[in-house]
Amino acid sequence: MSNETVINFTDVTFEHGYRREILEEVSFTVRRGMKVALMGQNGAGKSTIFKLITGDLQPQSGIVAVNKELTVATAHQVITPEERKLTVEAFFRKVVDVEPHELQKRISAALGAVNLTADLEKVVDDFSGGQQARLLLAAALIQEPDILLLDEPTNNLDAEGIGHLMVFLMTYPKTVLVISHDADFLNTFTDGVLYLDVYKRQVEQYVGTYYDVVEEIKTRIEKENRKNARMAKEIQENKEKINYFAHKGGKMRLVARKMREKVEAYESEKVEVRKEDKTIRKFMIPAQKDVPSTVMTVDSFTIMQDGQEITKPARILLGKNQHLLVKGPNGIGKTTLIESMARGTAVGAKISPGVRVGYYRQDFSTLDYSHTVHQSLVEAMLSGDGSGTEEHLRAVASGFLMTSQLIKTEIRDLSEGQKGLVSFARLVLQAPGLLILDEPTNHINFRHLPVIAAALDTYQGTMIMVSHVDDFVSQIRIDSILDLEK
Repeated sequence: MSNETVINFTDVTFEHGYRREILEEVSFTVRRGMKVALMGQNGAGKSTIFKLITGDLQPQSGIVAVNKELTVATAHQVITPEERKLTVEAFFRKVVDVEPHELQKRISAALGAVNLTADLEKVVDDFSGGQQARLLLAAALIQEPDILLLDEPTNNLDAEGIGHLMVFLMTYPKTVLVISHDADFLNTFTDGVLYLDVYKRQVEQYVGTYYDVVEEIKTRIEKENRKNARMAKEIQENKEKINYFAHKGGKMRLVARKMREKVEAYESEKVEVRKEDKTIRKFMIPAQKDVPSTVMTVDSFTIMQDGQEITKPARILLGKNQHLLVKGPNGIGKTTLIESMARGTAVGAKISPGVRVGYYRQDFSTLDYSHTVHQSLVEAMLSGDGSGTEEHLRAVASGFLMTSQLIKTEIRDLSEGQKGLVSFARLVLQAPGLLILDEPTNHINFRHLPVIAAALDTYQGTMIMVSHVDDFVSQIRIDSILDLEK
């Protein structure tokens, strides 16, 4: 790592739309070869910082300076609907303009780096979520950038994929900035942390591993609280003395005035304690009441094995209040299977009539991006038992950190993490009898995950879930497991 500065933010202010300030006079630097984690609450503006670095956005004031001799590439969070229709070769050709033989060479190297084997004529939409995550990373690597920006790169990856990515980043010689909520992943390779404070709209810069930084922040907050408590005690004691001396008259009033000046000095010494990210409120997902004793039956299911569809027999009866975990490596067909279950098109699986299905899809494509948050929540409430009120809707929205301003925002303008919170709010309002969840931890701030796990653990309807995050799954009651690999 050299001392050369490759990224420099100086007093950068950025507003997204009318009076929605994201950054306020932010300053930080990144040196060549550093591996830096960019942390912050959902919707704080982490992806905005990436777009300012790439030049896709321009600040209202301040300077964003990126070494002009260096190239920058971003591995985005999701593949767009348009990109999903492309072949693998066309997908890569979009991001790098080289001769055909050079393109083939680079594709081979990039896919090798992310541990993915792919037919170049295969359509992107035919890959699993985990495989698409690897394609996104490969699309950044194929550009051979000097500065690599990774936006939630572990989403949809299984344990093998995350392990491979960790090793790759530890040995990668160039500059890397990573947005991630996966603490263990970040701690393996980071040299420092840029923490975007959603309240101050400032970036705090720290040196060290992720866990070092967490401990440093904790120690600093405790120190600030102790100092403020000491100042508050001194202020209170002096205020009591001021009241006493002020009523004595004569020279005592002069003493009281000097003590007021002392109180003002103490007030000025008090520090603004760094606020922690807000966590969503505890919630429950109500279960549909009028469901039959058998909610779903599965007689067979189809998986992908060595590029071929294989149908396997099964004998699964899912009744009320039963939780099923679907397991298997990336590419075996978990998402395809549970999506077909959710849509009622799965061969060999049948949902009993009258059962309301709540489906949390990992890419949020079930949301109408042209809707405002309010419209989306109204739609979910109307699809439930119809007993909801506007007051209830707004109470649910508030619990998921949706402010009066955010609730008027169109879904397309939300961060991926905020879309996830909207999706959970919709499930609460819908009150499904069958809850189907595909990677529900993706994009979600790690502070929210224990609250979400508790809600799923106590859900009294029927649940089918796919998740690669073992720590999250361990907090949820699982009654049976369908391992697609066995």
